[in-house]
Amino acid sequence: MNSLLLSLALALYLLTTATFMAQVMTGHDALRRVAHTLLAAAFGMHAASLAVRAVLMGYEVVATFQDELSFIACIMVGLYLLLAWRANMTVVGALVTPLAFLFSLSAHAFDKTVPELPRQLQNVWLPAHVAPAVLGYAVFAIAFCLSLIYLLQEKQLKAKRKGDLFRRLPSLETLDDLNHRFVTWGFALFTIGLITGSLRAKQTWGELWSWEPVQVLSLITWLLYAALLHARTVGWRGRKAATLTILGFLVLVVSFLSVNLVFPGKHGGTFG
Repeated sequence: MNSLLLSLALALYLLTTATFMAQVMTGHDALRRVAHTLLAAAFGMHAASLAVRAVLMGYEVVATFQDELSFIACIMVGLYLLLAWRANMTVVGALVTPLAFLFSLSAHAFDKTVPELPRQLQNVWLPAHVAPAVLGYAVFAIAFCLSLIYLLQEKQLKAKRKGDLFRRLPSLETLDDLNHRFVTWGFALFTIGLITGSLRAKQTWGELWSWEPVQVLSLITWLLYAALLHARTVGWRGRKAATLTILGFLVLVVSFLSVNLVFPGKHGGTFG
């Protein structure tokens, strides 16, 4: 059942992506309403598939790399819908939706039987670690999309191309402010994930820090985002902040993929 729901969500994500692109190119308001309706339906299908999987799997619902990708995609879409409810951010949706589609497609294509988690991992520290970490990834993904749009808008301004597309883009001030908010929230969630992950490691393996690849790469990512937030306090805004946000997210993606696919250690692939 959850596989069918995810397949339907994938189809809707693809259709929504095309609708968003058409709206950005033409500016037709009717297309914006259609795109958001389709995206809301896709989000509902995706959330339902995760709920069914959670009922069937319990703790094991986050036991694989694919499950994490699926959760990140769903949360990204939910965050965008909340953002779009408060402001006209169609161009953000045009980036978020294909990203969610790719994440969800990967989760669906590589779906596999989930191994049973060791009993010592089936405790409160698992959701306490995974939930804020996954939320943080999703929030950083939105900040990444906002930063890409900021650079596009700035390029339009410098080239003095104030056409229809320019008028459909949010202002630089709005994009920079939203980027700062999302990075701040993402950093807070990511920090909680690191702390609870260390506490979980202490309970499971007897030590807070063991220089596992996931710990080292996560620390590098944390330091990069910490540097970004600090830089903002001394005047780093606009293009510099957007560029560093993009760099931080790319490092985060490399870290996430490396830990799960290249250097699994105790954390990658499954939580076993």
